[in-house]
Amino acid sequence: MQQPLHGLKVIAVEQFLTGPYCTMLMAYAGAEVIKIEKPHSGDPRRQMPPVFKDEHGEKMSACFMEYNCRKKSLTLDLKKEKGQEILKELAAKSDLLVENYRPGVMERLGLGYSVLQEINPALIYLSISGFGQMEGFRGPFWQDPTFDLITEAMSGYMEMIGTPESPPQPSIFGLADLVTAIYALGGAMIALVDRLRTGRGRYVDMSMYDAMVSLNERAMMFYSFLGEAPRRGTEKIIGPRGVFKAKDGYIVLNTPADYMWERLAEAIGRADLIRDKRFADGPSRAAHQKQHLQPAIEEWLQEKTKQEAIDLLLEKGVPAGAVQTVEEVARCPQIEARQLLVTAEHKVTGEKTLVGSPLRFSGVPETEDAYSPPELGQHNEEILSELGYTADQIRTFKKEGII
Repeated sequence: MQQPLHGLKVIAVEQFLTGPYCTMLMAYAGAEVIKIEKPHSGDPRRQMPPVFKDEHGEKMSACFMEYNCRKKSLTLDLKKEKGQEILKELAAKSDLLVENYRPGVMERLGLGYSVLQEINPALIYLSISGFGQMEGFRGPFWQDPTFDLITEAMSGYMEMIGTPESPPQPSIFGLADLVTAIYALGGAMIALVDRLRTGRGRYVDMSMYDAMVSLNERAMMFYSFLGEAPRRGTEKIIGPRGVFKAKDGYIVLNTPADYMWERLAEAIGRADLIRDKRFADGPSRAAHQKQHLQPAIEEWLQEKTKQEAIDLLLEKGVPAGAVQTVEEVARCPQIEARQLLVTAEHKVTGEKTLVGSPLRFSGVPETEDAYSPPELGQHNEEILSELGYTADQIRTFKKEGII
């Protein structure tokens, strides 16, 4: 059995995180991903700390390694006419092009969708940008540069993180990039399904801002239906819900239905709370959580470890989980069973553990091969030879700075 995307050829005109994570998921599913990089410098993430160096002075960035395993690297100066010509030749033989340059860059290089679609009508062209760029959907910000933190803030998502007394808080590094990449992957796969019916490719336009507003859909829904936005760190609809302190750390609880609340009350030995009218439904329990329900739950928790409490709650049918540290996640038996962590290898770093693809497919053969990132331009000769260029021509390209 082959991997699901075996035989799919992807051109990745990408840098930083969003594009590379999207194409990494494709590469892990078996696609041939050809990463286009600038000669000499490559993807800026190659220089992003932490950077490891061996005794010979060779370097590898953990940040680059994280999102670029199982790809091929082709260096091309896309500002040179021959570099553009080579990319067009690749596009003629490829299924998908993914790019996350600033809006307008690919068009100025003569490599926009309208040009490549004429060369290969079946090509799917996926553009990822801060605010989207497809004609007919361009807002006032469409040409603005951005990074994950900016779109997280603008989307209202950051406004929801923290307590009422604290300023807005950023979430994990790269959240907007990762969420956008996952949406983008879905969009590309939808276009591929459509191509099976029509034989034609499509332009897929993905906006980081759109992705983060979509992630913040619950707050947007509340604003539409209730006329006010939820306040940071305040829950008005569901209770008890949140983080609760145990003897050795914290657990989380979520009781979105009345029967779950009743199970929780019984589990902590407070069945009397079920009959209290102050806690009759989700909104009323949410309103009284801080003053009444949080103390009652944490009184029960104070003599129990996280795992002891979770075991008792799960036994009673109450959804609960531990607030885990990164170290605990790395040792988690569930993660081990899912084989989510993969071994990556490079001559500078040696073997390291990275988070692989979360997607699982039936009938896919297991592999014990280590994952590895490409050296800059490692596959120049291979890819250019497949396009029909001779060794002398490739040497000339290198001399002229095209590769």
